Amino acid sequence: VWADEFNYRGKPDPTKWNIEKSVPGHVNREAQAYTGHERNLRVEDGRLILEAHLESDAGYSSARIHSLGKGDFLYGRVDFRARLPRGQGTWAALWMLPSDPYRYATACDRGEDWHGNPHCDAWPNSGEIDIMEYVGYDPGQVHGTVHNRSFSGGGPKQINGNMDVRDVDRRFHIYSLEWTPERIDIYKDGSCFYSYLNEGDGWEQWPYDQPFHLIMNLAIGGDWGEAGGPIDKNIFPTAMEVDYVRVFRRTPAPSRDTRASG
Repeated sequence: VWADEFNYRGKPDPTKWNIEKSVPGHVNREAQAYTGHERNLRVEDGRLILEAHLESDAGYSSARIHSLGKGDFLYGRVDFRARLPRGQGTWAALWMLPSDPYRYATACDRGEDWHGNPHCDAWPNSGEIDIMEYVGYDPGQVHGTVHNRSFSGGGPKQINGNMDVRDVDRRFHIYSLEWTPERIDIYKDGSCFYSYLNEGDGWEQWPYDQPFHLIMNLAIGGDWGEAGGPIDKNIFPTAMEVDYVRVFRRTPAPSRDTRASG
């Protein structure tokens, strides 16, 4: 029902993607600035490139795009086919946030900046779905996670899944989400490595009853990116490449007619 095959050149399709710009440290103490510069963000050779650079002043630049208002979805399947960056300090993600982040907020007003705002509980109350996260200091794992009021951050209640991988920086793999009113399942190449169930305990445990939008970004450093040690300045430039993004509508299973025939 929605896709970008990246069969063009230049900037990401503006009818599908918004380019996000921000300064270092805006969220998660990440070291990069997000820009819309061509060297950080471009489509070429049938692929979206999000490329991180070490700048001359010892800062870092990278890219982040999202589909808010242009691709918002409730239930279904999402496929990303991607090749991930290499190098200690990288933190690549294919993920989703609620298109109305204030839906379950209780401590801030609609319109208030909630990104990285410790006084606003729009996050994690309204939810987050991480289809794929990959930190360069731990090259043997990809991770899938959900965040909400009951399970958020990296604390003891956080529930996530991971899968052993060895070649995600050399080969393209498909990272997928299947999302229904009952459960969330996350896959790599068709193998499910994380499931989260709707236990019926209210929005605190299941805020995933509203449209979400897609996000792709390559962060440098930050709380998780530097958890394994300092950023390796010798890895730059390094990039995440995305071959396609595809979204499928959820179709109900056909009902069975149990009436006797004859």
